[in-house]
Amino acid sequence: MDEKSPETSTEANTPADAGPNNQDSPEQQNRSSESGNPAPPAIGSAGPIPPPPVAKPRIGETRPATGDESGQGDGEPGAGSGKRRRRRRGGRGRGGGQGQQGQQDKQDQGSGKQGGGKQGGGQKGKQGGRQSRRNQPVEAITDDGPLELDEETLKTRRGRERRGKPLGRYLMCVSVAGGATQIAVLEGRNLIEHYLSRPADDVSEIHGNIYLATVQNVLPGMEAAFVDIGTPKNAVLYRGDLQFDPEEVEGGGKARIEQVLKARQTILSQVTKNPIAHKGARLTQEVSLPGRFVVLVPNSSTYGISKRLPEGERKRLRSVLDKVKPAEHGLIVRTAAEDITAEELERDVNRLVQQWTDIEALVKKSSAPSLLYREPEAVFRFIREEFTKDYRGVMIDDRELFEKVLVYVQGVNPALADRIQFYDSGTESLPLFERHHIHEQLRKAVDRKVWLPSGGSLIIEHTEALTVIDVNTGKNVGKKSLEETVFRNNLEAAEETARQLRLRDIGGIIVIDFVDMEVRKNREAVATTLRDALARDKTRTQVFDISDLGLVEMTRKRIGEGLLESFSERCADCDGRGVALDEDLLLARPGK
Repeated sequence: MDEKSPETSTEANTPADAGPNNQDSPEQQNRSSESGNPAPPAIGSAGPIPPPPVAKPRIGETRPATGDESGQGDGEPGAGSGKRRRRRRGGRGRGGGQGQQGQQDKQDQGSGKQGGGKQGGGQKGKQGGRQSRRNQPVEAITDDGPLELDEETLKTRRGRERRGKPLGRYLMCVSVAGGATQIAVLEGRNLIEHYLSRPADDVSEIHGNIYLATVQNVLPGMEAAFVDIGTPKNAVLYRGDLQFDPEEVEGGGKARIEQVLKARQTILSQVTKNPIAHKGARLTQEVSLPGRFVVLVPNSSTYGISKRLPEGERKRLRSVLDKVKPAEHGLIVRTAAEDITAEELERDVNRLVQQWTDIEALVKKSSAPSLLYREPEAVFRFIREEFTKDYRGVMIDDRELFEKVLVYVQGVNPALADRIQFYDSGTESLPLFERHHIHEQLRKAVDRKVWLPSGGSLIIEHTEALTVIDVNTGKNVGKKSLEETVFRNNLEAAEETARQLRLRDIGGIIVIDFVDMEVRKNREAVATTLRDALARDKTRTQVFDISDLGLVEMTRKRIGEGLLESFSERCADCDGRGVALDEDLLLARPGK
């Protein structure tokens, strides 16, 4: 992979770092209440909408909501203004009088005019805004009833047991506290993955959500467009993620992005990457709905079966798929579909088709920007993607969430429903995370220094462009020779580095500085160990050969902000630099 791949260094200088000139969307301009109160938050907003700034928004700034400078509703005089201000309503466009609303408001404010739109258009705009707020997004179906399977099929899918207790390599612990849900995955007793999710988080955890969005502006020089999806930061849509009919646009299949998209255009898009720091979310127009066994690709001819499945199983699934595949949609069969019955496959397909039908119906009565489809909670997503008979159990310390998860598993994988367990913290002596020593492992996972079994260490440092991991021998003095000591230390470091990348969810460009090795065979062995350890990580990675200086360059797809960012916030005193400047010495002030 080129170092400047879309998943890595390209995004360091992408348009996501510099958002468009954000203008008020028509939906927001109709969100003032009739009682004079401030407009409700936009879709996905975590708090009240801030008042608009006086200066023109710069590229990359948060999109403001319309309204007068006092932050009050329509028809209310501003605190620092001597005259009433009304917003003009009417004109052409979607949602009843919304087509040129933003431009008209801007002209009125710049010239000092008072809005005097037609009353009919204003009433229509208000009704359209209220109607849009009543439209609730489509939720993934997780409670469509239990699945009935014969006893022989259930027995083959239950997995191994010993003395009536299920066996498995992994254990998932789910803890709900303080309005947040934490998911920890243990391999044996070692923590290997951790996820933090907050309820109804439509701002930072939006991966997989589908939006009816508005194109804000198109940048031909960056081959990208900025799109308003109703979140504080505009999302970015690249040329390679467009879906269009070559016969309908000038330029055909090689059409440029400015020939396909225009400002104020309404499009349907899906989030492929969460917003990270100052970058907005990344979008695609190739919408897909994931299920337990298949992925539905609406309005597509896509047809595929996971290559991880044996050839015989692929042929069987292909024959089943020919009978249940909708004519107008595409399907991709997942690895989890191995040995499933035709009934299960058809049930999963029908569930996804129903979700898409609901989304299409919602599109017709919604105005952009609107959230059309919301991915389920993190627990359901993880079980949908990962839960197999390799898990000896899923322990949940919240009764309500436990019952929901149990119903979902009974509907998609009833053979493993008995592995969903409720952990009653009220009767147990220790909380769930303390029982399995997860808290102390999390504490170590946010430290910059990681100790190796032989006495060596890793130092993990984050920069704006990449993450650097420095390998040290530390207390490891070895026994035979320097080369042998360094080689064994680097092997341990390669294994632990792969584990730390997965646990800390570190993405982007990563440079690992191993201790220098003279023997070429040893360098190759360390690189092979690192690749083998990373193969257990479901997140896509690419590793380049180790250099003569012991440096390894690699990339790991970045989806979220990472473990450290989930539990921390930037220091207000040093702005995250970790140092405090001596202002007196810097400015050559005389000592006190």
